[in-house]
Amino acid sequence: MAESRDEAVVGCEQILGYQFSDKSLLVKALTHASVAPHYLDSNERLEFLGDAVLGLVVCEELFRRYPKFTEGDLTRIKSVVVSRSTCATVATGLGIDKLLFLSKGMETEGGLPSSLSACALESLIGAVYIDGGFDVASRLVLRLMEPEIDRVAEGAHELNYKSMMQQYAQHKVGQTPNYEVLDEKGPDHSKAFEVAVVLDGRRFPSAWGLSKKEAEQKAARRALEALGEVSAEADDTVADID
Repeated sequence: MAESRDEAVVGCEQILGYQFSDKSLLVKALTHASVAPHYLDSNERLEFLGDAVLGLVVCEELFRRYPKFTEGDLTRIKSVVVSRSTCATVATGLGIDKLLFLSKGMETEGGLPSSLSACALESLIGAVYIDGGFDVASRLVLRLMEPEIDRVAEGAHELNYKSMMQQYAQHKVGQTPNYEVLDEKGPDHSKAFEVAVVLDGRRFPSAWGLSKKEAEQKAARRALEALGEVSAEADDTVADID
């Protein structure tokens, strides 16, 4: 938590490399609902706006930078770059988590929940957008997120679909996805497994893999496809397994 409002404002402006014309916007972006006199005085609305700005800037950058990537490729990269996990990592790395105004009860033995750090980053992006306009906010987003874009794009073919499924489930449903083994085939030394994701009472299309780990990754991708989070790809079912 920030020691004082003035220290938080100065420290955050130094981190962002941007001086606010309206300091109250910055204060609001750092104010969690747990200490706000009214929810309109918290950073929730700025988070909503910042999330949209972040998504647009990242999408535009991916579209420009990778002209030969398919829509599915771009979607998968964007999903990871703008995820709560990535935003929390960036915010914590910058030290934004130490500048927030929130109740002491929000902190646990393990520190501040990562979701709060992620929300703070999005709120700050929203505040910069209002205070300085889209071009200024866009430059800030790219400065903060380009290393993440590079990192994710370089390993695009190895994206962790289980991690993406976990983030989706927690953010959209507030649950953890389950992976059900529906079938097994083959000898003990070379088994194949059929796995399906079950979330909120819904079982998604299953997938086969030559290990449970592989089957779970493919099942997670199938679930994300069904949810419209990633584009459908060629069928990867393991066929002709005796």
